[in-house]
Amino acid sequence: MITGSQCRAARALVEISRQLLATRSGIGEDTIAAFERKLDMPPQEVILKLQSALESAGAFFIPEGDRGLGVQLKFTRSEAQRLSILESEGGLVADDEVPGV
Repeated sequence: MITGSQCRAARALVEISRQLLATRSGIGEDTIAAFERKLDMPPQEVILKLQSALESAGAFFIPEGDRGLGVQLKFTRSEAQRLSILESEGGLVADDEVPGV
């Protein structure tokens, strides 16, 4: 499960606003802001929805280890741009078959 700091960092990396994350995750902006500012700890299912939405946007969460926890981009910027172009073309909606990082 991610932390508020990872949530804030992931939003910055994938370049989405709280408002867009709220729309994609179904979680209110106020809840996201309180979580990122460490003012409140939402229920686990809320955090998992935020994590899922951020992963769908291209974030990869690094679990806590010897070097600490973190977040990085799942794709390079050029790969993400190409995927965005392809996803915007329309057509049938299906699950992506993207290999794990």
